[in-house]
Amino acid sequence: MSVTRRDLMQAAGAAVLVTAGAKSTFAADYPTAPVHIVLGFPAGGSSDTIGRMLAQLLAQHLGQPFIFDNKPGAGSNIGTEFVAKASPDGYTLLLSTSANATNASLYQNLQFDFLRDFAPVAGLFRVPNVLEVHPSVPVHSVPELIAYAKANPGKLNFGSGGYGTIAHISGEMFKSMTGIDMRHVPYRGSAPALIDLLSGQVQLMFDLLPVSLGHIKAGKLRALAVTTKERSPQLPDVPGISEFLPGYEASTWNGLSAPAATPPAIIGTLNKAVNEALAKPQLKAKLADLGAMELIYTPAEYGQLCRGDTQKWAQVIKSAHIKIE
Repeated sequence: MSVTRRDLMQAAGAAVLVTAGAKSTFAADYPTAPVHIVLGFPAGGSSDTIGRMLAQLLAQHLGQPFIFDNKPGAGSNIGTEFVAKASPDGYTLLLSTSANATNASLYQNLQFDFLRDFAPVAGLFRVPNVLEVHPSVPVHSVPELIAYAKANPGKLNFGSGGYGTIAHISGEMFKSMTGIDMRHVPYRGSAPALIDLLSGQVQLMFDLLPVSLGHIKAGKLRALAVTTKERSPQLPDVPGISEFLPGYEASTWNGLSAPAATPPAIIGTLNKAVNEALAKPQLKAKLADLGAMELIYTPAEYGQLCRGDTQKWAQVIKSAHIKIE
């Protein structure tokens, strides 16, 4: 019996339908095996703490182990590249961070593209920085700081945990939007920078709020503003910088991302599970302890955050001529 071209086309069409049906069934049954969540930073810190709690809650909700893996190195790029090259089947995920948005412009030879090679899944949390000064600086508000800096060009130094950190580029954006002249002093980590701020060796910082909160409440540092658009519940009387500089926003955030081409059904399952985990009392309490705000986002909303910050920080990094080799 001869096989016609029409027979071949019908067979091929049937194969496509069978494959599509198998993929749909696979996505509907997800997960059927352990899932790995990769963080590109070492153990410890807020991303690691919340990520491990999230993994436990997802395991309880979805009925499979969620294994948390730290793959640190190169400012989180090693772990990110590992996930970018993983199979888009929902079993290898990235605990993405604001560092992914800044690294896209800080590093020149990345083997992946954060926006192209990842599908946004869900938001997790945002942590504000706080613009704080040593008490010897004679200012008590953002407008007073701007006026003082303009009257004393080059006199103020702001510290950070290193080139390209959120604390650094937050300061560079503040300089750009206000036209003031102050000098950046990078340190090998935020802890030594904070020590020099407390001793008056540098005059101000854009530090993570939870790290400096105790010093602020003890009167050792003066908080002028937080860097998020929303005020922090931990410092409700401290305004946001955006109240004086419309459009200013800088923060550290975390979310969940998957390799591009991960089936939408899997992304939807994960998004629903993550948002339900964020509503759990134990996770809400831990976020409050860290001074963090939960981000209950759709995949599209989290994708908008990733794109917006990647584009925003690219402009700041370019104008400030910041590079990391």
